[in-house]
Amino acid sequence: MLEIENLTISFVQGAEETVAVDGLSLSVRPGETLAIVGESGSGKSVTALSLARLLPEPPARIRQGKILLDGQSVLEMSSQQLSRMRGKKIGYVFQEPATSLSPVFTIYEQIAETLRRHRPEIRAVKAEVIRWLDQVGIRDPERRLRDYPFQLSGGMQQRVMIAMALSAQPKLLVADEPTTALDVTIQKQILDLFRTLKARLGMTTILITHNFGVIQDLADRVAVMFRGKLVELGSYEQVVKQPEHPYTRALLDCVPRLGSKLDRLKTIDYAQITVDSRPA
Repeated sequence: MLEIENLTISFVQGAEETVAVDGLSLSVRPGETLAIVGESGSGKSVTALSLARLLPEPPARIRQGKILLDGQSVLEMSSQQLSRMRGKKIGYVFQEPATSLSPVFTIYEQIAETLRRHRPEIRAVKAEVIRWLDQVGIRDPERRLRDYPFQLSGGMQQRVMIAMALSAQPKLLVADEPTTALDVTIQKQILDLFRTLKARLGMTTILITHNFGVIQDLADRVAVMFRGKLVELGSYEQVVKQPEHPYTRALLDCVPRLGSKLDRLKTIDYAQITVDSRPA
């Protein structure tokens, strides 16, 4: 469904150019969930935004590579083609639902706009909006149609964002840190929702996160990024139980565990890790 080949992205500011993604090659299979894991600054969100050309160019510059979505080259699309592709072929759920939803339109108006743009064949728009709100677990969805985002909790706002993204029936859903802004209880609810939707709809998903705990029982494969490069790729079981790269092991060691008697959480010793590091 998605092929990324030797993708290199940099940001230019004045005379300085900083490489954010360096020679990345990845693929996503239909129906699978690929988790891209790494710290802030590792290049994972830049990669996610580049899939639909959402990075402002400039300052962003795609120096080389290919992005093929359903066999079509994203980097060669015109602005009109990109507009049609965004939402319909690839949908996004971002980290901060409160900033992604418009404060001046009701929930109904925002999801209905997505349907009218990407699925104009739908005549019973209200019924379809209600159906998707119900799909993402919002109780009494018909009553919620008239609500504005500020009337909803953070968890319900994120459910609305997921409903909006899925209502266009995209072939690929990109969820960029979808639980980071939520408290732990709501995080679990949203992750359970993703698991349910994956089983029910067979969604093809890219899940961006810095937390290995988020992707348990959800990711089919895991890609680990470090300093803009892909340093490890494998099944969830392989990457978590038998990590090959020192950076992956360091990330896993930083995860706090119940019952641990350590006085301090472990941190990453970057002096001992390079992109090309491999176990002896």
